[in-house]
Amino acid sequence: MGDGGRERILRGIPAAGSLAFGTIVRDAGGAGAAPRKAGSPAEEVRALEDAIARAGSDLDLLIEREDELAAGILEFQRALLDDECLVDPILAAVREGAAAGAAWTAALDREVVEYRADGDPDFSARADDLLDLRDRVLAAFGPGGEGARAPVQGGLWVGRELTPSGFLALDWGAFRGAALAGGSRTSHVAILARARGIPLVVGLEGLENGIEDGAAAVLDAEGGRLILSPSPETVAWARRREASLAATERDGARRVGRPAATAGGEPVAVLVNADVPEGLAAVSAGHCDGIGLVRTEFLFSGGARPDEEGQLAVYRRFLEWAEGRPVTIRTLDAGGDKPIPGLTVDGESNPFLGLRGLRLSLARPDVLRVQLRALARAAAGGPLKVMVPMVTAPEEVERVRALLDDVVAELAAAGLPHARPPLGMMVEVPAAALEAAAFDVAFYSIGSNDLVQYVTASARDNPAVASLADPRRPAVLRLIREVAEAARKKGVEVSLCGDMASDPGMLPHLLAAGLRTFSVSPATLGRVKAAIADWRGGSEGA
Repeated sequence: MGDGGRERILRGIPAAGSLAFGTIVRDAGGAGAAPRKAGSPAEEVRALEDAIARAGSDLDLLIEREDELAAGILEFQRALLDDECLVDPILAAVREGAAAGAAWTAALDREVVEYRADGDPDFSARADDLLDLRDRVLAAFGPGGEGARAPVQGGLWVGRELTPSGFLALDWGAFRGAALAGGSRTSHVAILARARGIPLVVGLEGLENGIEDGAAAVLDAEGGRLILSPSPETVAWARRREASLAATERDGARRVGRPAATAGGEPVAVLVNADVPEGLAAVSAGHCDGIGLVRTEFLFSGGARPDEEGQLAVYRRFLEWAEGRPVTIRTLDAGGDKPIPGLTVDGESNPFLGLRGLRLSLARPDVLRVQLRALARAAAGGPLKVMVPMVTAPEEVERVRALLDDVVAELAAAGLPHARPPLGMMVEVPAAALEAAAFDVAFYSIGSNDLVQYVTASARDNPAVASLADPRRPAVLRLIREVAEAARKKGVEVSLCGDMASDPGMLPHLLAAGLRTFSVSPATLGRVKAAIADWRGGSEGA
């Protein structure tokens, strides 16, 4: 496969998938709107209104065609087209003489700059949506729309950005993976790629330096690398890895419907993580042991304040999907890389070490109380467990317990059906891991993403320190082992719900550390069960 050039490695952040061979297909850049002569203000207003209407119709068709996960992402864009706060000022500028396309572009670009001002991954995902919408409306000024990039068999799509609808427009039966200079692990494109098993690397460095269309490459999405002009040795390694992954996939497909167990027959519980109810559409509840993590941040997206009834309806959907299996729902984990307008603190010098997670919820008991009431009411309908994030000290858990006691008493007094759900905690702060035995909780769930970040003092979304944020670090594995041992001595359940659990290569280390319950991304269920079945014991560096 090597093309005779010198091997070159570009490094980025692993976002989805595993490994892909192919040839580089560089993004030529969005065509945008065809050059057009501006008309009178009335004509320009009409042109912009027509373009918005055409873009809305195109989105409606896409939403109808795509699965629930993709449709949910596109619906944000569709809602923006009906948002008078966005559209009306642009139309006013056009009535005053601005060209329609220029006014639309300037307004959307300003929004993008604001969303990206602090480099936050969640806001960046919304900025990608805005860029997507900007280009869709611009293309709608022309007679034929922008169209999709022609499929290239065996292509690796490489560019600065890829919008959600741009991702959906690509033929992933032909393209094998993508590498982006921008983006993040939390972007909508990354979510779509993980759901479809498409290898994706984001935050790629050096992309502007002489990468040519048609160049041979290996996309190592596990290691966050794009390897250009791979040497014969690299090709041989990649082929071996590819064969191993293919064998794992085949084994996983055979095992996905069976209970997980080690080679020695020891049972292991494998649950799934969930971001939104629609994200579970492609997996059967019978293939897992329940839901080990429901992230509730989506309910508060864009600064929304979901009421008790709205939250209750969503929590019931997760319980219905699980068909009697346990469902662990995490209370709001806002702050850090998940800001929520009007709720999280703006301008913190270090938001990852600031008022986030449970700290923020305790500072806003009005918000936490509503969530706990909805969770207690939902618990009447099935085995629901409540988990609090970003815990540092035992007294934080006790404050939540007191608040939960209060809302349960309120529900009883009001005669509303409810149950008192077990209260557990995420272990992701090193201080909590070191004194896990001091916490009076029904269960522990290790959040490996933040635990690795805090133990190594290395941001997980920064490619410059990616080599340090290694979950195989002895200090990380030692803390995991200590939490597992504390749980064993207390006789309570312990699980791991971070990215480590979804990585088959990490399973031997985690099993050796004493863990027997994992919560993984739905797309990795089969691979995880296959890796567990191969484990015959041993220290594995734990």
